[in-house]
Amino acid sequence: MNAPRTSSHNTDPSAAPGVLFGRTCDGVLVAKVGDCAYAMLPTVNGRYSFASAWLLRTPMAEWTQSDFYGRDGELADEAAFRMRVHESAEHHRQRAALGRREIHSTTHTPWGASQGATVYAAGVISHSTAGHGGFHLDAAHNAKVHPALRARGGWYEEDCAWAAVAQALPELFTEYERRCADLTIRNWYPDAWEAIHCRPLLPGESHEKDRQAFERDHASDWIVISAIRSDHHPGMTECVATLGGDRRAAEQRRYLVPSDEYHVGRFGFVINEARHQLYGGRSNFLGWR
Repeated sequence: MNAPRTSSHNTDPSAAPGVLFGRTCDGVLVAKVGDCAYAMLPTVNGRYSFASAWLLRTPMAEWTQSDFYGRDGELADEAAFRMRVHESAEHHRQRAALGRREIHSTTHTPWGASQGATVYAAGVISHSTAGHGGFHLDAAHNAKVHPALRARGGWYEEDCAWAAVAQALPELFTEYERRCADLTIRNWYPDAWEAIHCRPLLPGESHEKDRQAFERDHASDWIVISAIRSDHHPGMTECVATLGGDRRAAEQRRYLVPSDEYHVGRFGFVINEARHQLYGGRSNFLGWR
């Protein structure tokens, strides 16, 4: 259903049916798709976050940044925001066409008693609980899940494992959900992704595979597990490091690293023993004082 257009909205003629763009009184670009509201909120790094809210009944010009409680990734610019909004609109359109049904449920799940469920198809049900949730598949549907991802009993939690359901039963999911599922499998279940697609993942294509490579390549290096700006050595960051970044390791060492050089990176900061000073002096860490 198209959102209502009133004189308070700064409408965009390029918007697709069901999509309404506008600006708040302080110039923030916002959009509305049905009952969903989106905003392009500035962040501290000069980029933007894709923010969302539900059931904002006031005109767009009266919306404020505090109305938006959801965050779903970064945006580079206005074009990226508009693309995300149109993608969301298409997702909602496809989801409505799938005919999912909300039902009352008290089924016992691995995450507690179900407080409600969505029927995707007979034998494919998504449960919500007080703290978590996920899918349950009957035996016939569970047999369709790739062996590398299949869960005994047919339960798939909502954070990552749900992607196995979308991969096995794509006809029950929107294009957006299928893309998210593929990305989830690629990032967190790289061995399964490679088995499904019959090709190896390259560096930079999988978070988990890259992490494994980092840990393998730096197993003998000292990796920072904790850091704090040094009050005793201005311009330096005091670091606690262990071999391979193992937080359970008995041996820990302290190093001083120039603060403008200390950047954690994706998987941790690797100490360069030729450059970074092994340190045994006064500390800002409570446990080392």
